[in-house]
Amino acid sequence: MMGQLKRTGGCLCRGVRFEVKGEPYRAGLCHCSDCRKATGSLFLASAVWHVSQFNYTGQVATYSGRSFCSNCGGSLFSRHVAHVEIYLGALDEAPNDIQPSVEVWTGRREIWMPAFNTICFTEDEDT
Repeated sequence: MMGQLKRTGGCLCRGVRFEVKGEPYRAGLCHCSDCRKATGSLFLASAVWHVSQFNYTGQVATYSGRSFCSNCGGSLFSRHVAHVEIYLGALDEAPNDIQPSVEVWTGRREIWMPAFNTICFTEDEDT
């Protein structure tokens, strides 16, 4: 498709590069302890594209479905059968046009952090 939006990203050492085409069909935030530990942050911001919209180059390692650079350890994405969840912090450009619509594990959100304008789930919801 001519003029289709392409977003690129990768790890800190630039050993892994990826590209997603088109718009994601879902974006969200997760405050669960697994996402916190995987990102080293207070929450994970991610967006989901169909596998057919995604490709990458470089050497990744995967732990519990989460892919990261085998050299620098940068967290990148989670690949599934039909979709790929891109960690928004791994994109080259700030994804200002991707607004999260879902927020999960909000019971673990820091009490000083304001709520986002999303649909929130406080219980054990899958992302």
